[in-house]
Amino acid sequence: MLTRVRNLHPPTRVLARRLPDLHSAVFRALNILLPDGLGRSDTLVSRIGDGPDLFLQVIERHDYTTFLRLTYVIGNEQQHNPNAHIRLYHDARMAEATAFSPEQGIQRFAGPELPLHGLVVRNWRLNQALLKWLDYLLAQGHSAATLHPAEEAPAVLPPLVAQEAG
Repeated sequence: MLTRVRNLHPPTRVLARRLPDLHSAVFRALNILLPDGLGRSDTLVSRIGDGPDLFLQVIERHDYTTFLRLTYVIGNEQQHNPNAHIRLYHDARMAEATAFSPEQGIQRFAGPELPLHGLVVRNWRLNQALLKWLDYLLAQGHSAATLHPAEEAPAVLPPLVAQEAG
């Protein structure tokens, strides 16, 4: 992507240069929220007062990356909103939202037919929204100390469905 930055519109070029800083800020906020190593369980829940339950689900683990889902489960209807899919890059100390909606799953948003301008703007908006939500969660009192293994989570969280947007 960086080899093509010169071909972008000026505002997009600025966003592209600022994305690594935004991804680092998201990683720092997640670092406060997440327990060390995420080794206790693949599904954790945080309950603060009368608010909705916050669930964290590890989707994939690799040596240098972790892919996870962070979502509120709201009401008797078990609505998931927001529903963030986040990829953590442990070695680079960065994290990015890959999706931020209830319908998502794993979607393909890159390819030769998609303009680079739209990808940069989409990435910027997703990660700005995620950072604001993480700040809100931390202000509400969610933290590594409030996240506990959730044995009931498989019944509460719907299965992940891989999709491809074309």
